[in-house]
Amino acid sequence: MPRKALPPLSRREREIMDILFAHAPASVADVQDRLPSPPSYSAVRALLRILEEKGHLRHEEVGGKYLYEPVASRESAAKSALRRVLQTFFAGSLEKALAATLTDARSRLTQADYQRLADLIESARKKGE
Repeated sequence: MPRKALPPLSRREREIMDILFAHAPASVADVQDRLPSPPSYSAVRALLRILEEKGHLRHEEVGGKYLYEPVASRESAAKSALRRVLQTFFAGSLEKALAATLTDARSRLTQADYQRLADLIESARKKGE
């Protein structure tokens, strides 16, 4: 059964999730220390509570402090975010997204990157047969 989509994140919430994907478990102070232009301790605590209410985080009390960590893996969260980007900007079309990326002069893909993509496409094609 597919999981229910989680509510979208604000810019600051995404920053916090990025920190927690890289440094979890982390306390409020740990997160605050890593935020650019950090808000107050109580504001970070409130954002963490909101992220927990939205279903993105969980916490555990250790030694009198709450330690937060993401509920989903970074890979799972990335796939979910990519699906939202595909729907929002490419009408759900992976082909259109890849075409936009591959034709962008700033993409700087190496021959190894192209080969890896070709291998992935071939593997997906074989699974679809």
